[in-house]
This record gives sequence, C-alpha cells and structure tokens, in this order.
Amino acid sequence: MAGRRFRSWLSVRSVAGQVFVLQLVIVLLLGAAATIALVLQVRHDATDEARGRSVAVAEAFANSPGIVQALHSRNPTKVLQPRAEAARKKSGLDFVVVVTPQGIRLTHPKPDRIGKHFIGNIGPPLRGHTITESRPGTLGPAMQAVAPIFNGHHKVVGLVGAGITIQKVSGLANRQLPLLVGAVSASLVLATGGTALVSRRLRRQTRGLDPVEMTRMYEHHDAVLHSVREGVLIVGGDGRLVLANDEASRLLDLPPRPEGRLVDDLGLEPHVADVLASGRDVTDEVLVAGDRLLAINNRLTDRDGGPPGSVATLRDSTELRALSGRAEVAQKRLKLLYDASVEIGTTLDVGRTAQELAQVAVDRFADFVTVDLAEPVARGDEPLAVGGVEMRREAVHGIRPGQGHPFYPVGRVFSFVPTSPQAFGLSRGEPVVEDDLTEALGWQAQDSERTAKIIEYGVRSLVTVPLRARGVLLGVVSFWRMKQREPFEEEEVSLAEELAAHAAVCIDNARRYTREHTMAVTLQHSLLPRALPEQNALDVAFRYLPAESGVGGDWFDVIPLPGARVALVVGDVVGHGLHAAATMGRLRTAVHNFSTLDLPPDEILSHLDDLIARIDRDEGPGGPEGEGAGSEGITGATCLYAIYDPVTRRCTMARAGHPPPALVRPDGSVEFLDLPAGPPLGLGGLPFETAEVELAEGSHLVLYTDGLIEDRRREIDTGLEMLRDALSHPGRTPDEICTEVLEALLPSNPSDDIALIAARTQVVGGDRVASWDVPSDPAAVAGVRAEVMRKLAEWGLDEAAFTAELVLSELITNAIRHATGPIRVQLLRDKALICEVSDTSSTSPHLRYAATTDEGGRGLFLVAQFAERWGTRYTSGGKVIWAELAIP
Repeated sequence: MAGRRFRSWLSVRSVAGQVFVLQLVIVLLLGAAATIALVLQVRHDATDEARGRSVAVAEAFANSPGIVQALHSRNPTKVLQPRAEAARKKSGLDFVVVVTPQGIRLTHPKPDRIGKHFIGNIGPPLRGHTITESRPGTLGPAMQAVAPIFNGHHKVVGLVGAGITIQKVSGLANRQLPLLVGAVSASLVLATGGTALVSRRLRRQTRGLDPVEMTRMYEHHDAVLHSVREGVLIVGGDGRLVLANDEASRLLDLPPRPEGRLVDDLGLEPHVADVLASGRDVTDEVLVAGDRLLAINNRLTDRDGGPPGSVATLRDSTELRALSGRAEVAQKRLKLLYDASVEIGTTLDVGRTAQELAQVAVDRFADFVTVDLAEPVARGDEPLAVGGVEMRREAVHGIRPGQGHPFYPVGRVFSFVPTSPQAFGLSRGEPVVEDDLTEALGWQAQDSERTAKIIEYGVRSLVTVPLRARGVLLGVVSFWRMKQREPFEEEEVSLAEELAAHAAVCIDNARRYTREHTMAVTLQHSLLPRALPEQNALDVAFRYLPAESGVGGDWFDVIPLPGARVALVVGDVVGHGLHAAATMGRLRTAVHNFSTLDLPPDEILSHLDDLIARIDRDEGPGGPEGEGAGSEGITGATCLYAIYDPVTRRCTMARAGHPPPALVRPDGSVEFLDLPAGPPLGLGGLPFETAEVELAEGSHLVLYTDGLIEDRRREIDTGLEMLRDALSHPGRTPDEICTEVLEALLPSNPSDDIALIAARTQVVGGDRVASWDVPSDPAAVAGVRAEVMRKLAEWGLDEAAFTAELVLSELITNAIRHATGPIRVQLLRDKALICEVSDTSSTSPHLRYAATTDEGGRGLFLVAQFAERWGTRYTSGGKVIWAELAIP
C-alpha cells in the first residue's frame, strides 16, 4: 500500500510528481550552478593570487639593493643564484629567475638551465614594463611575471622572472566541494519529504476548487494584470477588445470600459489599430502614438489549440529613446577623443601637430578650427608670457577645404587685442564661449574688417581654449560653428578642453624636439669641416646629408701631411642627438691631433681605440665617481683612415669596423678594397691591420658611411651592388660622382646620416722629385750640396737655394754623425720645397737651446727658424727628417 502511494505521488502526471520533478530540477540546477561558480571563482582567485604573488616577488627582487651591481659583477650567477633561491623558497614560488637583456638566464632552481634562453615574452619588459603571462608548465598551468631591472639612468639592464603553478593556490575548491555536495543531497532529501507532504494534502483538498479559492485566484490575477508597468491587450478572434489593463488604457488613451468594443472603434491611430487587429505576429515594432513612442509585441493565442485571438504588450520607449540619443552623443564624443589621441602628434613637427588638431575636430565638433601659437614656440623656444606676445597662425581647417575661408591665413603674425575672447582666455588660462558672434563686441574689436567677413560668411559661435602643457601657455585653439548648427553649449567646453590638452602636450613635445634638434644641428655643423684644405695630391669632393629623424655622428676629414701626402678620414658614431654630435667632435679633434704625429693608419686607430676606452671608463655609468657618474659614454664608433702619397702613388689604409672603400680605376672598373675589417673603436685589446695599394693616376677613391648603403628596405649587399653600378662610369669628376651616387642610392626618408668623399688621385712627376744617396762620410756633404744647388737652379728656385743648402747641410750632417746605415736625400717641389733626409736609425733629434759656451747644438734651431715646418716621420726601415721651405 505504501509502495503504491509512493509511486502515485512520484508520477509526473500528478501535481505532487510535477512539483517533485520541478524541485529536483531546481536543486540540481542550483547545485550545478553553485559548483561551476565555485570552480570559476576559485580559478579566478587562484589566478589573481598567482599573478599578484608573481608580480610582487619579481618587482621586489628587481628593485632589491645591490642587484644592479651584481649584474655588472664578474660572475653574476654566483651572486644572484643564492639570493634568487632564498627569495623563491621564502615566497613559496616555483621559480625566481634573473635574465640578461639578451634573454639568457643567470639563475634558475635547476642549475642545468642556467645560461639557456628564458621562455617568455621579454619585449615589453625591455621597454620598461612589467608583464604577466600564463604559460603551460610540467605541473600544470602556471602564472609568471617579468619585471625590468633599472640602473641609475632608468635604463633596463636585466629582467627578473617569477612564477608559480596555479594548482598551488587553488585548493579552496577541494575543501568546499564536499560541503556543497552535502548541501545538494540534503536539499534533495528535503524536496522528497516536502513533496510527500504536499501530495498527502492535495489528495484531501483537490476534489474540487473552493469558491473562496477561485475568488482569491481571480483577485490575484486581476491585481497582477493591472499593476504591471507594461500594457496588456487581449483581442478576440472577432476583432473585439477582450481585456485591457490600466497601463494599456493610459498609453493608448482608451475610453472608459473599452472591453467588448471593436478595436477600430476605440479611437486609436490607424497604424496602431491595424497592428492590434491584424492577427499577425509583431516583435518590438516601434510606433508613434500621440507624443509617445510605443514598442508593440503581438502574439496569436490559437497556436496550441487555444481560443482565437491575440495578446499584445505595449512598452513606453520614449525615455529610452532619449537616453539612447544621449548615449549616442556621448559615444561620438568618446570616439572623437580616441581619434584625437591617435591622430594628433604623429610627428614631432609643431606645424603638422597643429594641423592634425584642426583636422580631427572639424565636422565632428566644429565647422572651422584655427590654431595660433606664440612666435617662439615654432622655433622651439619657450615663451616667457603669451599675453602681448605676437602669435602666429599655424593651422586653419574647415568643412569646405579648397574653397577659401574668412580667417587669417597660415603664417600670419598678429597680436590679440585685450578685449578679444582669445586674449581673455590666455590671461585667465580658461576657455571662453561666445554664443553669438554678432553681439561679441570684444571679439569684433580684433579686426573689424576681418570679423565682418567672418560673420558674413555665416560663422555664428566660438569656443576658444588656451593650449597649456607642463605649466607653459603655448597658444590658443579656436573652434567655430556656422549658423546652420546649434551654438556651443557649456557641456561641450569640457570636450574642447580635452582636445586642447592632448594637442598641447603633443605641440610641446614637438617644440622641445625642435629646440634639441636645432641645438644638435648647430653643434654638428660647427664641428664638421666647412672647407677643404689646399693640397695637390687629391682632387676631392664631398657630400654630407643629415638624417631626417635627428642629428647623427658621421664625420669626414681631409688632412694634409708632410711630404705632399694627404690623409682621408671617414667615421661614424653610433646614435643620434647632441651626445652623438659632441662625441663626433671629440673624435675628429683627436684624429687631427694624432695626425700631427705622422703615424701609420693602424697606429692612429689604436690611439683612437685607447681614447674611446678611456672616455668610457672615466665618463660612462661606471666611472670613477661611482655608478651613474659622468655622461653616457661612447656606445660605438667606426673609422676608416687612408694616407695617399702622390710621389709613390701608394695608399696606406686601415679601418675599424667601417665599410670598405671603393676604388674606381680610370677605365671605370670598380673594386671594393679587401681591407682587414678590424673591430669597432672602443672594444680594446685587438690590433688593427694596414693594407697598402698602388693607385694609378686618375683613379677615384670613394669613402662613405653606412647610411649610404644600409636601409630598412634593402640588404647591405644590395646597397653595395647599387653603389658599384653608380660608380662604374669613367670620365667623371669627383663632384659628379658624389651627385650621381646620391641620386642612385639616397633613400626617400634617410634614417641615418650620410657622409661621402670622392677623391681623384694626382701624381707628383719625376721632374719635381730629386734624390741622392749619401755615403756616411762628412766629406760627402759638399758634393750633395752642389747637386742640390744645381737642381734648384734647374727648377728656378735660386732664391731658396741658400736656405735649402743650410737646412740640408744640418740634416745630412746630423744623419752622418748620429745615424747608421744608408742615408738618402730627397727634394720634392710642391706648394713648398720639401727637403727629406732618411736613414735607418729610429732615434729622433730634439730641438734645444744651446748654452753660450757650447760649440754645437744650434743646427736644429736654425732649421726650425728657416723652415715653415719640420718634423720626423718613422718608416718600417727607419725614419725621415723633413723640412718644408717656402717657395718665393
């Protein structure tokens, strides 16, 4: 008996069974939802906790004292490994890893992984941003954070990665899940018991409904129907209104007691009555009813065997439409601000930035926009005060581009009168709104003729906002609207201020860049050679083109040397800006100083290498005054140094990481000389090698910097082949070579400086050179003097004969007395008369003042007095003492 009862109330055909099934479904759904919510919440909390712990440990370790010094120590792993492991164990993380900027691990919980590449995204941290990322691990998903390590110059010198598996922090679900399962089971038991009780009660009371219960049911139905905020209409199959609740009567303005009347007789608007009586399904159709917008839904009632007719619901969407309109306006303004953040400030040009501000605001916010800046701003200077300062019109843009406008043109310089809205806004630092310009007498006082044209053109209202950035007033932006649009409202002023604030920062950035760029260009031009020195060994032409993005450190030089020789120098300092230009000037000065020593090219480069290493050591971040002392140091430099001798036609060259020179022979064939590359300057410890090549008369030696052949859009080998093609044309002058090479290879937007030298070789003929071998016998000096006198007479230099005789006698006598080996005398007629005495000794004579009682020691003093210049040049076989005498 009990079993049959259980089966009867458990049957889904009974009310009790249906209630039980419903409760069962609800409990199961709630249990499933609670379980899913618990798992998702725990997973979210675990992920957040893992991310927070990883970021906290990574940033704390990256900013811990001594980590920068440890990174620069000889063995960073030895110092950092125990510290990283201690931090990992104390924080409970799975790993704490220190990584170099190149992505190489310096520490790891597993020592065998030290020195390998770090697995993760290190791009943003190298730019100074801490990031977190979820990565699969051997123990499950893990969260890792990567934080940058900054030195005293806020430069990233390393990275710290920290991570933990999410499973370690997600144990809450395991603890709460049994409790949740128990709660669901208890709910099922209660539902089962409750269903049994309800079933027993229903069997006693559901033989027939009581009239009171029926009345109460109707009252409840009627109360619900008439209290909802949505209109409900029931229309019968015959088109008569069966039921209308209070909200429907209010929305449609129905007459009293409308039930039983035809829908067409209720006085509704035809399109509304047509929808209600149409007998068709309608979903959210918006109709106008009087001064309201109604959203109507209509559904048929006879789909599942019900009575014929339809049920319509009505919603008043008038306020929703108004809110939607305001939301649309707000969305457009946000879109305008977003576009402004993207489109304003794309370049570091003041005028272009002002034009971008005008373009982004036209049509969407204003019909015309004018931007006026203080005169010093365009030059990169900072205005002392904007009030009373002359303004320059930097930008004008409107809705009718190309059709003219009534405003001051771009480039016009003027001053705002004190009564104008712009002057008032600048003095107060606040925006000013003019609703009707026809009544703005203060604005009309600016220029009565011009303002009359503006009003006649149809401009109606104005809002002007000062351009302020970092506490400096740069100028003013004015937004204008035509009379066809509504004038500016007060709530739109904030949008104008936002646009002006963003543009002002961009304009100030461009102003600062302009100032720095101007200073760097001025410095660089003052350091580069302005004219080539006079010499007869080479016919030289040059070109120098700065990069568009900034001043670089390329330089060149043509340096005359003793013996009619000439040195050609081309160099490149890595980087741009003031530091690169100043470094270039220091290196160029050093090359000039080292050249006076008349050293071979490889020794010149060695001295430069030592100089750069000493500058980096003394002035770099690790200078003698502690970390961060001094300047930035020299990040790298290349150089090519060549010496050409027009007598022997031999060119001696050495390079330090610089592109090889090109040799253009007289027949037009081109060869890139195979010089030993050598390391860039500043690495130290590695020697430089010298190569020597014999050049035919009329050959062209072309020296250049890497900006000529390197470009983002082509490989360096392609650039070299293009240079070969541009040079392989005989019969051109050095100036023509420079012009045509730049036409062929110059990029459209050079990102690096370009220095180019083309030098055509010339030869000192045998008719201008004379040489003699001198025995190591003082008696031979007289014979050599006689030969020299005859040669000078042959050259027509009798006036210089006495001086030459005196100088050569002293130099030859010193060589015989103090030197060893064969002695050779050479005369060279160039711009000056060059006297050279060579021997195999490496000792050099020194000039001194002889005492009154000394019998000797005055010879070199006389040489120095009579010669224009004199000195010593060391060779592989000894030395050459030379003296240059002026030719009358």
